[in-house]
Amino acid sequence: MTVSNKSYRWNRPKYSRNRRRIDIWLFVFSFLFKNWLNNRKWTYRGGLTPEKQAVRRRGQAIWIRENFLELGPTFIKLGQLFSTRADLFPTEYVEELSKLQDRVPAFSYDQIEEIIESDFGKPANKLFSTLDPIPLAAASLGQVHRAKLHGGEEVVVKVQRPGLKQLFTVDLVILRQIARYFQNHPKWGKNRDWMGIYEECCRILWEETDYLNEGRNADTFRRNFRDEDWVCVPRVYWKYASPRVLTLEYMPGIKISHYEAIEAAGLDRKLLARLGAKAYLQQILNGGFFHADPHPGNLAVNTDGALIFYDFGMMGQIENNIREGLMDTLMGISQKNGDMVVRSLINLGALVPTGDMTSVSRSIQFMLDNFMDKPFEEQSVDAISEDLYDIAYGQPFRFPATFTFVMRAFSTLEGVGKGLDPEFNFMEVAQPYAMQLMTNTSSNGNTIFDELGRQAAQVGTTALGLPGRIDDTIGKLERGDLRVRVRSIESERVIRRLSAIQLGTNYTVLLSALLICATLLLVNEYKIVAAIAAIIALIPGWALLRILKRLDRIDRMF
Repeated sequence: MTVSNKSYRWNRPKYSRNRRRIDIWLFVFSFLFKNWLNNRKWTYRGGLTPEKQAVRRRGQAIWIRENFLELGPTFIKLGQLFSTRADLFPTEYVEELSKLQDRVPAFSYDQIEEIIESDFGKPANKLFSTLDPIPLAAASLGQVHRAKLHGGEEVVVKVQRPGLKQLFTVDLVILRQIARYFQNHPKWGKNRDWMGIYEECCRILWEETDYLNEGRNADTFRRNFRDEDWVCVPRVYWKYASPRVLTLEYMPGIKISHYEAIEAAGLDRKLLARLGAKAYLQQILNGGFFHADPHPGNLAVNTDGALIFYDFGMMGQIENNIREGLMDTLMGISQKNGDMVVRSLINLGALVPTGDMTSVSRSIQFMLDNFMDKPFEEQSVDAISEDLYDIAYGQPFRFPATFTFVMRAFSTLEGVGKGLDPEFNFMEVAQPYAMQLMTNTSSNGNTIFDELGRQAAQVGTTALGLPGRIDDTIGKLERGDLRVRVRSIESERVIRRLSAIQLGTNYTVLLSALLICATLLLVNEYKIVAAIAAIIALIPGWALLRILKRLDRIDRMF
């Protein structure tokens, strides 16, 4: 976290709700217009190509990231959440939003004193013997100040940004309307639960505004690593905690991405890279409670070489049923069985079943065939994530937030690890943990061998019941209970051609009528009105040209 001196409109004391609505809707309409232009061939000089589209998407992604910063806390957090949803957005958007960092102005020390006195009923000097007026860091939700208790303990005090909940309340009402629009959109609403995504974002945002919840997360995280001396977690001082103020043990360290400082302290960079990966793998396997925002600003190392974790506002939890479902997914991957992987993803809620899952199964099978070509330890998290996201975008996938948080955490840690050690490979560290997951007893006491036996029995049962199922299907066909739908591509093309001809006829009639009107008006010396009619005639004329081009394309397909 860094402190910015830039003045944002949302940070002004007299920023009105109406102005806020205008700012947000102006951004939305600008985005829709830019997105519309991106799909128009005539806006590309020299013709439309996939490369030109990708360049323009990249430019739009940068524009979105900059506007999210301008729109403030709600949209900064929203962008950070969206950076985990490659099943919803193009790769360019995801990559740019993942760069979204909190570079916002600090709020005044007077406001800090006011919040502390409001929450504790005591002035700041009664709670702390010293409280540094200059923040260590300022973020979209709050800022951190170094302080000292009257007992002499050194602490940091995290104070929430004034008016944050009021801003969230206004923004979330508007975002609900936007989510409803996208849900009802014929293209963007298909296979997408935008209202469900909105509800999920609301839950995460409100959880992050409750500093007592963050304190509980820190305590849980600290307990999970109580037996490990290579992980440090700041202790919470509950006497000095409230929903808007959190006091934590002062635990300074070297930022994990400050490589020269780490070397100057005589620490082993290769060991630190492996410890970072090990810490996250233990979080996933031991209880499933993990840090969901592991960017380098939230991870440091002390002079003894132990990792220090900060900021516990965004945490993830892997439920037991998810872990059990992952067993089926791992079985499918190990057997390179795309259909089994599809079924397991549907059971996990990561895949929305549609009428025809052939394209999804084919995509997953293609990835499995390529994924299994290399040894496990030679794989890259980034490469695997990219393959998954390429498959997910445009398909009926709906990655749960937990899954995307895990993938983002692993990708971030792989990047940090490679910065510490260019030869670092996250998958190599993860290999023994993956084997443990596949061979250890699950919560129901079933090992992978029990699973193989269960599946063998299931195959036998299915085989014995196959003749009965075939007879039942034939019976349904005879009774008319089962209908077979046949799709004729040639017929569809003929129908499209007839539809285009009919539309072209309508435009021709409208164009002719407007041109005749313009001619008559011009003959009778109504020049201005004639000019207006001629200009209006350009609209059906342009539409007619497009219809003719479409007919030409259809004719070439026959």
